[in-house]
Amino acid sequence: MTLSGPSLPLASEPGVKGSSGWKCLGQRLRFLPLGTCETLAPVPAGAERWLCGRPQSPEWNWGKLRLSHHCQNRDFGPEWVPPEGEEMGPAREGGLVPLTLPEDSFQSRFRMVTRTPPRLLELAAESLLKDEDLAIAAVEYLPTELFPLLFTEALAGRCDKTLKAMVQAWPFARLPLGGLTQMPHQKALQAVLDGLDCLLARKVRPRRWKLRVLDLRNASRNFWSMWSGARVHECPLTGPVAEDSLRMKGPSGPLTVFVDLCLRERTLDECLANLIRWARRRRSLHLCCKKVTIFGMPIQNIKEVLNLVQLGCVLEVEVHFTWQLSTLGKFAPSLGRMSNVRRLVLSHIHKPSSSSEEKHIGRFTSQLLRLRHLRKLRMESPAFLEGRLGQMLRCLNSPLEALSITNCQLTESDLACLSQCPSISQLKELDLSGLSLACFSPQPLQVLLERVAATIQDLVLEYCGLSDTHLEAILPALSRCHQLQTFSVRGNHLSMALMERLLRHTAGLSRLSLELYPAPLESYGSQGIIHPGRFAQAQAELLGILKDLGLPRTIWLRTNPCPHCGSKIVYDSDPFVSCQLPD
Repeated sequence: MTLSGPSLPLASEPGVKGSSGWKCLGQRLRFLPLGTCETLAPVPAGAERWLCGRPQSPEWNWGKLRLSHHCQNRDFGPEWVPPEGEEMGPAREGGLVPLTLPEDSFQSRFRMVTRTPPRLLELAAESLLKDEDLAIAAVEYLPTELFPLLFTEALAGRCDKTLKAMVQAWPFARLPLGGLTQMPHQKALQAVLDGLDCLLARKVRPRRWKLRVLDLRNASRNFWSMWSGARVHECPLTGPVAEDSLRMKGPSGPLTVFVDLCLRERTLDECLANLIRWARRRRSLHLCCKKVTIFGMPIQNIKEVLNLVQLGCVLEVEVHFTWQLSTLGKFAPSLGRMSNVRRLVLSHIHKPSSSSEEKHIGRFTSQLLRLRHLRKLRMESPAFLEGRLGQMLRCLNSPLEALSITNCQLTESDLACLSQCPSISQLKELDLSGLSLACFSPQPLQVLLERVAATIQDLVLEYCGLSDTHLEAILPALSRCHQLQTFSVRGNHLSMALMERLLRHTAGLSRLSLELYPAPLESYGSQGIIHPGRFAQAQAELLGILKDLGLPRTIWLRTNPCPHCGSKIVYDSDPFVSCQLPD
């Protein structure tokens, strides 16, 4: 068996034509501390006789590093492959030569490694970064597979000059900096931006310039895991990210910076603020924000921040903060400029009595007309919707995939408008939890479910005050929801008889995997408090029903809060009824 690896030329060798990047790495590795070899994987007994040079000499150390690394990773192929078209030059007499080892010696001993010592590439990067000037000189010639590892080491070691140089020679189309850290420290980010400035200022593009996207979002972790760790030598250059870079001859459009806005404080984070100001001063750069999340910030400050980014790029907007209706009205013009938004979440919109109430509602609903790509709409506690749901629904110009309107008051005519809305014809998710439907006729809910039966996958009707009458009305439509995967009606008031009918009508829904029901009314005592004995009896009856249906199935039961103290009976685990048929 041949253990082959590049006969790495040393920088001091005369006449070597190889890459200077390889020479620098060889030079740094050649003079690793003598104790380094003892910290690596054990070398099989008898194998050291294939090592060249005197024991503990530079040549001997280097050979043992290579040998130990291959033992550790169980890789008998080449560790590093020189860049295509580059000559590595001959090894001098007494230097490095291919190592040929007896197969039996390897097979019997390399599995004894019990800890993970530093890999050869990690040692190379760490050693190279000890001399930052040398690292910068080598960047232009480094093999592509070394860039991600060296970049992470430079970021961790705060080698800002090296980061700046690496950005200018980055061999991939995308630099997913956010996958390493949610927001890098100020100096590191400034080093990256300075590197981009150098790129944008050049009239002649660098030979290896492929960078087109700086991604500061908390994503793209797969890129770094693919090019780091023990798998680095297994990753071909034709991986998903590398394919993009290989296809590109050079950037044909402006450089794009992706960033997510998370507005938590009264003022914008300094690091993010500097980034936005830097981007706005450069016409050849495109600052793209895909997601805006608001947890708390004065509306005037929010508008100032949003004016700094291109709102047409925004795909998701989430507001997790209590707003007055007037604040929503002031935010509406900015929302209307986000014409490509696909997901909108609004939470806790209060409605104080005022003469301008209709004006603020009109501002919001009129801007919905511009959101032609809206697919998911979630509104929690929208107090202003009572009696006006139809007005809002008429402003939706696109079919919705998900609709959630929870914890608010609606009128029966609101529910009727919802059941007739053209935008729900393709609905996959519907959540009306917390709406008080106890006094409503069952008909609007029945019509609503019939409209969405062909596409609905998740149906949540929790704590809506539903009774047997309401559920009885929707049973025929419910049995036709063949795409249904999640069904929850916990927190309602259903009898054991209705529960049995419900289980039988849904038995034919093959995709239904999560079912949450309330404990039957028969489980409670006269004071509305759960009775453990009656609840156990209800569980036994429901299990008998499931066995009678002859299908493996699990349902979850939830008890209602105590009417006196609001607490629930606590069990070791959530009460459930499971019927698993024997094989």
